[in-house]
Amino acid sequence: QVQLVESGGGEVHAGGSLKLSCEVSGFSLDSYAIAWFRRAPGKGYEDVSCITTTDVIYDYANSVKGRFFISRDNPKNTVYLQMNNLYPNETAIYYCARRSGGPFQKLCVKGNPYEWDTWGRGTQVTVSS
Repeated sequence: QVQLVESGGGEVHAGGSLKLSCEVSGFSLDSYAIAWFRRAPGKGYEDVSCITTTDVIYDYANSVKGRFFISRDNPKNTVYLQMNNLYPNETAIYYCARRSGGPFQKLCVKGNPYEWDTWGRGTQVTVSS
């Protein structure tokens, strides 16, 4: 059974840091691109960052560049998102997702949640001012 499980969320003050983890099972992590999304209260999904199977990284949200860092550890079946200097408006549920199977499964794509076939349940990140 294909599963992605996020962890590491919590409440921090503005300027604080959190490291999210996305542990996968039921498939080989080294065969799929993995992305992080977030959904703030009352808003839609926002692409945050993505990593391909060859460790090419895309930071889609301009606001996170230089502060958020995505990485993967294939032997541990885990993808991470290190988040530094967090802002209150980054309060959201953070999700990881697997790229849909097919010829492009090892690549990242922006802007279409339907290109990602399996999602975790999310982890809540709350940044207080």
